[in-house]
Amino acid sequence: MKKILTALLAFATLTLSANAQRDTTRKASLQDTTRTAIEEKGGAINFTKGKGAAIDTLDIGDGRVQVVICDDNTWYYIRNLSILEKDDVFTAKWDNEKINPYDMPISELPLRNTIVIEDSVSHWVCPYQGKVFSKFGYRHRRRHQGVDLPYPTGTPVKAALDGKVRCAMKTKGYGNLVIIRHANGLETFYGHLSRVDVTPNQWVHAGDVIGLGGSTGRSTGPHLHFETRFNGFAFDPEWLADYEAGSVRKSVFVLKRTYLDPSSRYVPESIEEEEDVYGGDEKILEEEKRREAERAAMRWHTVRSGETLSHIAVKYGKSINTLRKLNPKINPDRLSIGQKIRVN
Repeated sequence: MKKILTALLAFATLTLSANAQRDTTRKASLQDTTRTAIEEKGGAINFTKGKGAAIDTLDIGDGRVQVVICDDNTWYYIRNLSILEKDDVFTAKWDNEKINPYDMPISELPLRNTIVIEDSVSHWVCPYQGKVFSKFGYRHRRRHQGVDLPYPTGTPVKAALDGKVRCAMKTKGYGNLVIIRHANGLETFYGHLSRVDVTPNQWVHAGDVIGLGGSTGRSTGPHLHFETRFNGFAFDPEWLADYEAGSVRKSVFVLKRTYLDPSSRYVPESIEEEEDVYGGDEKILEEEKRREAERAAMRWHTVRSGETLSHIAVKYGKSINTLRKLNPKINPDRLSIGQKIRVN
């Protein structure tokens, strides 16, 4: 009898667990569907009675994020796409055909950039769980700006973060390529697809299928070429996620300007360490400004016919030795017409 009661208790526990799991899955599915509908309508919803059905929305701050109130006294966050699409992130440098529309020197980037990967309204979906077989950096003396992930042809490729499709096109190198820009300023690239399932200017959620894996473009076999870029500058995608674990490394990532180099492999492990490095970078920035000021203060003389170093020294009130120090490679006995000589 004891064995029978134990068996019945175990069966009841499994049944309750399964039902709870189905309810959770059903609610999650309902929320995902409702979230998409509400976002696309800019916060407008229609009341639909049901378990966890959305019944109202509340703006937070400037309206980019809203709280959805459900009829089971629960709530969750969504983005208001009608507001978000007007943000500079999705209007400035927006081009559906150019791979890198930013065209800016690295010196114009802030020294460090704080990028939110996961919060109450955003989450990361790893595009592939497993070992990266071709890493970021130099490969065969050529710059490899992303990671290559083993991906059989026809395997669904998912968006890593919520965002808006900037490009969905065919290229010589990437083959079929999808580029998604995200609210945190990042862009993610998905290359060599056998099929593209999204169109430019389409909003997608993390985990949405955007195409199928393949081997189009410059490719030696089926795989997914995945890139992460900030303002057009590529950095190692493995800094954001552990692909073998299939999880994001940290919810907030500090991308330093000095990291934007394919040979860089350094990421601080703590806020304290980050601050130490930041302080060092501040000194570097001050040194850069000092050198720039020195260059701006430099004066140059263009040698004319018949001029000697002695004549030039007298003209600018300098000694010959001073001019030699300012121009270490100069040959005083062989000045040529048009030669530039620094005099200050």
